[in-house]
Amino acid sequence: MDAKQATDLLDRYMRAANAQDVDDLREIFAEDVAVEWPQSGERFHGKEACINIFTNYPGGSPRYMGTSRVLGEGSVWVGEAELMYPGEKKYMVVSIFEIRDGRIVHEIDYFAEPFPAPEWRKQWLPAD
Repeated sequence: MDAKQATDLLDRYMRAANAQDVDDLREIFAEDVAVEWPQSGERFHGKEACINIFTNYPGGSPRYMGTSRVLGEGSVWVGEAELMYPGEKKYMVVSIFEIRDGRIVHEIDYFAEPFPAPEWRKQWLPAD
């Protein structure tokens, strides 16, 4: 898989997740997909379990606001994106994807809230 194919697949994944397009998510995920959230210790196995996370999220599933970068090679790709949670709470996410035969087989997500740079580091930031 090349960079364009990976970016296209991950963009398609974000659109399907945002729309809760279950049919497209079933096409994107492999049968044996696993999704991990190390910060909470959760690991979901199988296509239907992973889809149920999107469709049963209290208050509505977080919405992808776009991918800022996709990097990788072969079957392993990393994407950076912004998520907007219900209540307009923004998080940054870094996701590591393993892709086989054009489908996501493994996803690991790391989430963090944005925060301002502390005063002591601002002196090294470029002027805007």
